[in-house]
Amino acid sequence: MKITVIGTGYVGLVAGACLAESGNDVICADIDETKVKRLNSGEVPIYEPGLEPLIQRNLRAGRLRFTTDTGKGVESSTVIFIAVGTPPEEDGSADLRHVLQVAKTVGLAMNGEKVVITKSTVPVGTARLVREAIEAETEHPVHVCSNPEFLKEGAAIDDFMKPDRVVLGVDSDHAAQVLGELYAPFVRAGAPILMMDVPSAEITKYAANAMLATRISFMNSMAQLCERTGADIDAVRKGVGSDSRIGPSFLFPGIGYGGSCFPKDVKALRKIMDQLDVNGSILDAVEDVNSIQKETLLERLTQRLGDDLEGRIIAIWGLAFKPNTDDMREAPSIVTVEGLLQCGAEVRAHDPAAGEEARALFGDRIQLVSSAYDVLDEADALVIHTEWHPYRHPDFTRMKNLMAEPLIFDGRNIYDPETMDREGFEYHSIGRRTAGL
Repeated sequence: MKITVIGTGYVGLVAGACLAESGNDVICADIDETKVKRLNSGEVPIYEPGLEPLIQRNLRAGRLRFTTDTGKGVESSTVIFIAVGTPPEEDGSADLRHVLQVAKTVGLAMNGEKVVITKSTVPVGTARLVREAIEAETEHPVHVCSNPEFLKEGAAIDDFMKPDRVVLGVDSDHAAQVLGELYAPFVRAGAPILMMDVPSAEITKYAANAMLATRISFMNSMAQLCERTGADIDAVRKGVGSDSRIGPSFLFPGIGYGGSCFPKDVKALRKIMDQLDVNGSILDAVEDVNSIQKETLLERLTQRLGDDLEGRIIAIWGLAFKPNTDDMREAPSIVTVEGLLQCGAEVRAHDPAAGEEARALFGDRIQLVSSAYDVLDEADALVIHTEWHPYRHPDFTRMKNLMAEPLIFDGRNIYDPETMDREGFEYHSIGRRTAGL
C-alpha cells in the first residue's frame, strides 16, 4: 500500500519504519526541515533499539522516504496516519491543535478517497473533529479511523512487528477491509485484530495506560506499607501476582512512573472524566502516589546524610525513566538531581543513552561521566534510578574500593539485600529491609 505518516516523532518513526519493512511504500512527513534532512541520511534523532538500522535498510530499499511536503504525501497515498504530538494543556487536557491543523492540511490536499487514521493518543471524540476539519476542505470521501499505539519505549519495534493485539476503530466496511489487510502481516502468529467503533478505540488507549499506571502506584503504596511493618514487597508481589485474575505484570515497586505516556495520559483521561461528570478520583490517587514516590530516594538520602550536602559527592546510575531509551520526560531522576543540587551536593551521573537529554536539562550543573565506575570515585553515596543491564551485575569489590562510603540507594530493587550484606554495603531499596545496618 501507499502510506503517508504525518509526524516523525517516536510513534511516527516506528510506525513508518515498520510499515515499510512489511513491504509498503511509506512517506513520513514533518515540517522540521533539519530533522527531515537528517532522517533521509539515515540519522535517527531518538534512541530506540533497532530503529536506526530498520530506517536505513528501508531507505536503501526505496520503501521509505522523508519529506516536508505533507500535501504531496497525502496526494500520493491512500492511507494517511496522523502521528503528531498531543502535549498536555495546563489543565491536563490534550492539546489537539497540531492534530487538527494536520487534518486541515489533509483536507486541502485530498485528491480522491482516503483512509485517515489517528495514531496519536487523543481524547474520545477527536476522530469526529478530524473528520469535520477534513470535510470542511474537500468533497472527496474520507474514512476517519482510530488506531491507538501500544508501544513500549525500548521495545517498540517488537511491539509493532509482533503486537499483543491491534485495536482498530473503524467507521465503514471499506476502512475495515483496508486496515485489516494492512495489519494482516503483523498478526500471522495469531494476535487478534480488534475491530470496534471509533470512540471505543479512542478510550482503549487511555484506559490501558491508566490501568498500568494504577498497578504501579498501588504496588508503590504496598511497598510503603511493607517498610512500616517489616514485610518484604518481593514476597507480597509474588503472592499477589500468582493470582490468575491479577497476573505478575507491572507489579514491581519503584520510584514512580515517567516517560511520555503514563503521566500525560492519566491527566488527560482524568480531565475527560471530569468534563463528562464521571468520578475520576481513583486517578487522582494514582497521580498523588506517583508524585510522592518520586521524592523517595531524595528523602532517604537526606535523612541519612543530612539536608546540607555541601562538599558531598553523590553518584547517579541511570537518568532515563526506563532502560533502553534516552527519554527523560517526567523521569524520577529529575526530582532527585534537582533536590541534590538544591542541597549543595556535587552530582556525577552516568546513563548509557540519555546524556544529551541530561545536558539539555541540567547543563553544566552536573557532571556527566562516560564510565559507570568513574562516577563512584570518592562518592558518598550511589543512587540508582534506571535498571540498565550493565548495572545489574557490577563488580561490588571495585565499587566499594572506589566509594568514600559504601552506601547505595536503589530505586529499582536490582540487588538482593542478603548479597549486599555480604558485600559490606549499606543498602536501601523499595519495600524491603535495609541491608548493612
